[in-house]
Amino acid sequence: MNGQTDLKLIVEPDHGVAPLLSAIKKARRSIEIAIFRFDRSDIESALRAAARNGVKVTALIAYANRGGEKKLRELEMRFLDAGILVARSAADLTRYHGKIMVIDRRVLCLLSFNYTHLDIDCSRGFGIGTQNGKWVQEAVKLLECDSTRRPYVSPLDSFVVSPANSRKVLGSFLKRAKKQLLIYDPKISDQQMIGILERRVQAGVEVRVSARLDGNAKLPVGKLSQLRLLTGVIIRARGQAFVGSQSLRAAELDSRREVGLIIREPRAVKGLI
Repeated sequence: MNGQTDLKLIVEPDHGVAPLLSAIKKARRSIEIAIFRFDRSDIESALRAAARNGVKVTALIAYANRGGEKKLRELEMRFLDAGILVARSAADLTRYHGKIMVIDRRVLCLLSFNYTHLDIDCSRGFGIGTQNGKWVQEAVKLLECDSTRRPYVSPLDSFVVSPANSRKVLGSFLKRAKKQLLIYDPKISDQQMIGILERRVQAGVEVRVSARLDGNAKLPVGKLSQLRLLTGVIIRARGQAFVGSQSLRAAELDSRREVGLIIREPRAVKGLI
């Protein structure tokens, strides 16, 4: 499928780990997964079972995360012992933070959250499951480039990759808002993006933000009650939305690997709203 009618929205902590386990168990030929943080024994067991059943499982694991390098290396060894192919991200990016999984090169799961109990069970996060052929193809290309240390260039404005095209795409997405912007963001601090948002407010656009903001920003802000926030979401005019691991911070736009999608599927956008 090349449209967005097949798109499914994952909402955490509401949906839990079940959509991810279901996707893994449906694999018949291949699973390709990028990992930044990981402590889910249920997901690990599902990946190991897939490898035992003849599925080619490939894991691209971040070279580092804050305080977790030892656990990443231990995960690599367990995966290798289970027959899972392992590659490690390069050290040229400050963080390898994108969360994507491709099943049979047919289904893409793009997540704003990590494969951890804290992210899945206790945090507000979102994921997109889709069979959109162009997005699946780009996700495979991105994983292959990052696994072999080759540069990646994104030709699709709807497939948002930091630092390849995210500043350009998200800046343009914000600038085109005419009526309303609804935003989830762990922290907005990039001055260029704050300037765009402030100008949208001055132009009469309703801007509602659930985020931490740079202290000088002049934007209406609300706080997410009870739940930890771990997602980047921008809903424009209730008809289009960005969902991804990027927040509007300079590091996440310019020097980290982050991945997101611009979606237009009405049911998914309604679910985000």
